[in-house]
Amino acid sequence: MKALVLAGGSGTRLRPITHTSAKQLIPVANKPVLFYGLEAIAAAGITEVGMIVGDTVGEISESVGDGSKFGLDVSYIEQREPLGLAHAVLISRDYLGDDDFTMYLGDNFIVGGIDEPVRDFRRNRPDAHLLLTHVSDPQSFGVAELDASGRVRSLEEKPKRPKSDLALVGVYLFSPAIHEAVRAIKPSWRGELEITDAVQWLIDAGKDVRSMQITGYWKDTGNVTDMLEVNRLVLETIEPRCDGHVDEHSDLVGRVRVDEGAVVRNSRVVGPAVIGAGSVVTDSYVGPFTSIGENCVVEDSEVEFSIVLRSASISGVRRMEASLIGRHVQMTPAPPVPHAHRLVLGDHSTAQISS
Repeated sequence: MKALVLAGGSGTRLRPITHTSAKQLIPVANKPVLFYGLEAIAAAGITEVGMIVGDTVGEISESVGDGSKFGLDVSYIEQREPLGLAHAVLISRDYLGDDDFTMYLGDNFIVGGIDEPVRDFRRNRPDAHLLLTHVSDPQSFGVAELDASGRVRSLEEKPKRPKSDLALVGVYLFSPAIHEAVRAIKPSWRGELEITDAVQWLIDAGKDVRSMQITGYWKDTGNVTDMLEVNRLVLETIEPRCDGHVDEHSDLVGRVRVDEGAVVRNSRVVGPAVIGAGSVVTDSYVGPFTSIGENCVVEDSEVEFSIVLRSASISGVRRMEASLIGRHVQMTPAPPVPHAHRLVLGDHSTAQISS
């Protein structure tokens, strides 16, 4: 079995961060979200990976390399335009050959990995095996309708009137039968070749399409809110460790990891939190669910429930929370301005003004 990892796309919901960085490389607990997926693939016993890349191919390939650090053999497949998940399968035909494969969306995060669905697929060898989970907003996802026996009856992409609340998780397992399906379908109203249409083609052709409902945590880290939530979840699992320097005037409370070369001076860090290698925290408060990237500076500031990417500087910021701060950002206080009220009041008015 091979893996097809989708690491293209423009990440419009994460702009402006993704104007200059691949969305799959935004860190969760100081590790790119893409790396969690690659580790899950390796843990499932898959070693050959074709990675679909777009405009950010340079950054992705520099970070992942040949995959050897994950125990993988990674090949890069360029998708010149983001024309849909089924299009990614279509252009990967030569790489995939007649092998079974799992397709993994590189910005998805699944707790517990994919070992079980991969084992189940290998044991039963259906034509397609889908991972599903219950969601509160099925209109935002591909949605599956199951029959009484639990087999997949129909699929629909972002339906206005969903037939269920079972959303497709960003992991699919396919036999070579999917190649005929992706060649047979037409672009959707979005101008894309939808993987839901391809799987529906398999269903209509009488192929064996099965599903598994995952009970663990899953997120599509496509927006800032979801990134912060996944960061929170991963930080909950870290073990306290101090490989840097923390002076006697500082406090580390709870699960705090201070990486090698990091310095904490006259500050309070309340976990779960991570201070990245080479970062300096001075006269500051770093609160729970915060990851400070490598070579950052935090001084005379308060930061909580946030992700700060490498080489950012936060100085004199009274309070910052629920934020995603990009690389090499410099944050300083705004200059003081005079406080004044400018009014036009009619005759016999009554006005209350706070001083």
